[in-house]
Amino acid sequence: MTQVSPMPKVDGPPSSRMLTLVVGCLSVAVVVGSMVAFNTALGDVAAVTSATQTQLNWIVDGYTLALACLLLLAGAIGDRYGRRAALIGGLAVFSIASAAPVLFDAPTQVIAARLVAGAGAAFVMPAGLSLLSRAYPAEERAKVIGIWAAVAGCAGVLGLLGSGLVLANGEWQAICWALAGAGVVVLLAALTLSPDAEREHATGGIDWFGSLLIALAVALVVFGLLEAPTRGWTDWRTLGCLGCGALAAALFVLTERRMTAPLLDPRLFTDRLLAASAVTITALFAATFGFFYLGMQYAQLVLGYSALTAAGAFAPFAVPVVALSVLSHRIVPRWGPVRPLVAGLAVIAAGFASMLLLQPDSSYPNLLLSSVIIGAGIGLATAPATSTIMLALRDDQQGVASAINDTTRELGAAVGMAVAGSVLADRYAAEVSTRLAGLPRPLADEVADGFGKAVRIAQSLGPGGRPVAEASQQAFLTALHSSTTVLAVLSATAALAVAAISSARRTSSYE
Repeated sequence: MTQVSPMPKVDGPPSSRMLTLVVGCLSVAVVVGSMVAFNTALGDVAAVTSATQTQLNWIVDGYTLALACLLLLAGAIGDRYGRRAALIGGLAVFSIASAAPVLFDAPTQVIAARLVAGAGAAFVMPAGLSLLSRAYPAEERAKVIGIWAAVAGCAGVLGLLGSGLVLANGEWQAICWALAGAGVVVLLAALTLSPDAEREHATGGIDWFGSLLIALAVALVVFGLLEAPTRGWTDWRTLGCLGCGALAAALFVLTERRMTAPLLDPRLFTDRLLAASAVTITALFAATFGFFYLGMQYAQLVLGYSALTAAGAFAPFAVPVVALSVLSHRIVPRWGPVRPLVAGLAVIAAGFASMLLLQPDSSYPNLLLSSVIIGAGIGLATAPATSTIMLALRDDQQGVASAINDTTRELGAAVGMAVAGSVLADRYAAEVSTRLAGLPRPLADEVADGFGKAVRIAQSLGPGGRPVAEASQQAFLTALHSSTTVLAVLSATAALAVAAISSARRTSSYE
């Protein structure tokens, strides 16, 4: 880990603190919003670039992959050379790369631009949070980190809604300009921040070997998780990536334990509360992105909403996330640091269970109920978990602390999309094949390829396509219920795991 000599307390005047808070929140909103911004435009991108489904997946997932595997290195570089410089540089790269796809007409070029944008975003997330943490005195950090966590928790909804609005009034390239413009706005605001006081005190170097190992481990695991829904969990490439990623992670732990200045000291996770918080954040983002993945398809394919209307339907999700995150600095002193984590995960499990009530004739209030319940669970747990990790590390390690927070978020997002996607696809294919066993083989294979394709096929068949539409819809709902059941079980299991991990230690910086 980067070695930095003890630093003076860097708080700054109230106006400077507020600016840092605004920049930190806008930074995470732009980075997380970009993860989902292209989801609403994939059909248009395919029409213009002739991208295959796999290429479309990587236009979205390539950004997440680059972001996840570089976060720890980016956090350490910020600690060593200055967090403001890391933030500004990351925003510059993000903005340029986000605008670049408008110049391209080949899907591989768009994927490459998204990879570069993700690399820039990797420097933005830890730098923004660590600057925010350093700007406020210790007694106020839990409150401002709660605000940051609220923005991070609902930025996905903002990204979907924003891209839907842009797409409703323009071509898919307008999303690129919007992301680039947002990055430039945050960059201009970041330029007004005062330089890092701690930069003058930084000593030592970067653990490049450890950085390479952890980047390789995260990249392989995330790649395997993102490819699993397409290739299958038993495919040799999926298993190979996950296995090699686990091996690289084990080698990273062994290497870092012997380093005098490790990138990330694995012994930090012997702090049970920190470990429980890392598990919680991973589970929270798995739930968030799994819910959006399933809910958006239900809203569009069953309720018949447009992309913009579907995105707007999830706006109430942000209300409990923001409200409970902002109030977390009052909840934690009364409940302690562990109960909000366990309670939040349990509430999320209940929210996924409520999705079992969704039927073909259900209306928006049914989906709204699940959205609010899951949002409440995320709001209860996200700020306490984030604050615990930030407060567990020294001030000179805030970049790495931020990177731990952010890496667990990206891993969780990958897990959520992989689990939801693979269960939905596998169960749908099995169900629709059983329900439409009499269809000609070529047509049956196309219907089994996805509910969206089945709807288009049924429409093309005219009145004769009604049995196909009804059977495929029932198959989709059965698959949806299977996916939500799995996510409910995973959330409940995470709640039990967090309770077990933290049971031996209930002390923290809050107490």
